[in-house]
Amino acid sequence: MRDVIRQAGPFTMQLHRNRFRALVFSILGQQISGKAAASIRARLIEYLKPDQISPQSIARLTPEELRSVGLSGQKASYVLDLATRVAEGTLRLDRVARMSDEDVIESLVQVKGIGVWTAQMFLIFSLGRPDVFPHHDLGVRSAIRNLYGLEELPNKEISHKIATPWRPYATVASWYCWRSLEFKKS
Repeated sequence: MRDVIRQAGPFTMQLHRNRFRALVFSILGQQISGKAAASIRARLIEYLKPDQISPQSIARLTPEELRSVGLSGQKASYVLDLATRVAEGTLRLDRVARMSDEDVIESLVQVKGIGVWTAQMFLIFSLGRPDVFPHHDLGVRSAIRNLYGLEELPNKEISHKIATPWRPYATVASWYCWRSLEFKKS
């Protein structure tokens, strides 16, 4: 990791402060390319103008309207479930900063389309939690394989064993793992 830190430079991460929008964008980006996700995000933003992405602006849309901007039927249902829960107050995004990581994950996975990985990304990129280790993340697992000279992707047990010394800054180490994938092998 020392070499990765030296190559990548200081840890810097921009947080996504609009929690609702961050979750919507996470759902939109699931299982599609970054370019496709960016295109759908842009179309959704344009469709909602002059309004912004908010629980209220999304909740008033129909599944058909969401499909017209590029969401699959399934993702439309996920985004509407999220919007409804936040608008009705059953999911209080304004209170999650005071909750433990485990409680945040437990609250978020109640929403259709949000799993543990998405909840962990929310902890990292929206709440700025310092000690999140997303062991299911393919990028982190690939980086661990590469950095530690493993023949195959590490399983959960091996990943956690390797990440133990990273505590209480597993988020920072995960960020460096992601960055390491950008470097050319020498």
